[in-house]
Amino acid sequence: TLLFPGYVPCMTRRQAKILVRSVGLLLLGLAVWAFVIEPASLRVQSYTVTIPDWPVGLSGLRIAVLADLHTGSPFNDLGKLRAIVTATNGAGCDLILLAGDLVIQGVLGGTVVPPEDSAGILKELSAPLGVYAVLGNHDWWLNADRVRRALEGVQIPVLEDDAVEIIGKQGTFWLAGISDFWEGAHDVSRALSKVPAAGPVLTFTHNPDVFPEIPSRVSLTIAGHTHGGQVHVPIIGRPVVPSRYGERFAAGHIVEEGRHLFVSTGLGTSILPVRFRVPPEISILTVRSVAGTDGAS
Repeated sequence: TLLFPGYVPCMTRRQAKILVRSVGLLLLGLAVWAFVIEPASLRVQSYTVTIPDWPVGLSGLRIAVLADLHTGSPFNDLGKLRAIVTATNGAGCDLILLAGDLVIQGVLGGTVVPPEDSAGILKELSAPLGVYAVLGNHDWWLNADRVRRALEGVQIPVLEDDAVEIIGKQGTFWLAGISDFWEGAHDVSRALSKVPAAGPVLTFTHNPDVFPEIPSRVSLTIAGHTHGGQVHVPIIGRPVVPSRYGERFAAGHIVEEGRHLFVSTGLGTSILPVRFRVPPEISILTVRSVAGTDGAS
């Protein structure tokens, strides 16, 4: 101020200390939220997917998607899995799909949980049109045959490049499971080989990177794997997405060239036990027809 008469400092030393402390508290709060509060949370999130060629009779089909359970990751023990099963059954869906990665390896603070223990809880899942699964890359890294046996041992069919006809009161459609893009054969042609040329078909898989290979005859593809990046920063976006396509297939309903994809952000964590603005969720899809009479638009 002696050199520059009339100059007023922008900030006093006391104000600077207050600012530094405030920023520190903010960062601490964000860290607690991202590493504790949000990963430990659970929400049931509803989505409506409207598909032009979906049959009117099947309009309103409700599908629960449980992706990336990663039982054994922080805040995702068997008790949390029971809560997930209870909440899923409470949603009253027609069909339940397990979109891979039942197990976990290598996450900080996590513990490997035998797939047989998880399957013993998942057997309580119930839906009129059934419960079906595919395997994810972590399931393969542990032991794909073992995870498959654990699920099928509690009557949860695992559709690895295979399909099944789903017959319900409102109509019939085909459900095809495609094996993991990284570790499985992910043979789309084989998965659809049983499916008639005409009629509605849904596919589900673990990794959405297979989506460009899905033919237009498939009404909707459902996937997981990305965890929505686990972190979604305003303006910046999702810094890390385990996909060759970056954020293209990171989360939610994607439409490309008339083909529909839904990617669930999942329930567990991988590598780092962090979630920020991407809370663990049970995804509930309501599939509607454009021409439906039940309020579809």
